[in-house]
Amino acid sequence: MSSIYDFTPDSLAGQPQALADYRGQVALIVNVASKCGFTPQYAGLQALYARFKDRGFVVLGFPCNQFGSQEPGDATEIASFCSTSYGVDFPMFAKIDVNGDGAHPLYQFLKKAEPGILGTEAIKWNFTKFLIDREGRVVERFAPTTSPEDLVERIEKLL
Repeated sequence: MSSIYDFTPDSLAGQPQALADYRGQVALIVNVASKCGFTPQYAGLQALYARFKDRGFVVLGFPCNQFGSQEPGDATEIASFCSTSYGVDFPMFAKIDVNGDGAHPLYQFLKKAEPGILGTEAIKWNFTKFLIDREGRVVERFAPTTSPEDLVERIEKLL
């Protein structure tokens, strides 16, 4: 696997969604949750998407329930929450694991391509962000505490 384009996770609706469909776009991949202290970042992620989508930028949200059971809902509940609470219209995917033996292959790839602090590959919490260039390569990893607004300059450099 050499880029995110090699993966086909399921969409939130349960259908295979090839990441190759986003070829040529700058992407921000984020593991998300609806009952997390960082959940208000949905607003910032949506604002980034709205601001840059016409220039070839996309946010890809991957719900995850591995951190404090903060994403307990099913696909319908997640979609409703995101739409009603934050007006999210960027692509959302089926709930996945990001750590452990059951970690989705995409996240295995992301963590290996851009390890965290001290070389650890584990995702520490919800709203860890991976910035992807137009060739599908991981450029940078950001901690959950990094707000979406703090990424504007980095995104603009890749667009």
